[in-house]
Amino acid sequence: MSASSVVLLPYAPSSVAVARQRLCSDLQEWGVYETAIDDAVLVVSELLSNALRHAHPLPSGQVMVAWRWSGGCVEVAVSDGGAATEPRAGRPTLSSLGGRGLGIVEYVAEHWGVRHEGEITTVWALVTTVTVTDADAGQGSVPEPALRECG
Repeated sequence: MSASSVVLLPYAPSSVAVARQRLCSDLQEWGVYETAIDDAVLVVSELLSNALRHAHPLPSGQVMVAWRWSGGCVEVAVSDGGAATEPRAGRPTLSSLGGRGLGIVEYVAEHWGVRHEGEITTVWALVTTVTVTDADAGQGSVPEPALRECG
């Protein structure tokens, strides 16, 4: 099975909560296990927060958030109008107030990276998903997760 969504959101901090809710709802509907949903939602939060803090909006004045679930992993991506610097994981000191976002993404995601298409920058990440198997769900017991690796 494969499913995807694309959402154009205002270039505003309130968009982070909207993206988190939409992603969570879609992944629940697609049968992704709760712990994998939590990881994907954390990753999209970090990517979108970084775009809002460090990059410019798209020419429309918005940011684009997309996700695609297929083959045991979910790819989340945030597209913006680019920035003066390339997104990279920082190594902040213990007392630093910020700079941990892409480090968190690096830890949680299987892979992450940056794509450039003209003036548009897309930061993406692949998160391994866990799904509830149909056989387990139909037995009336607590479902066991079916682990799958990103490929």
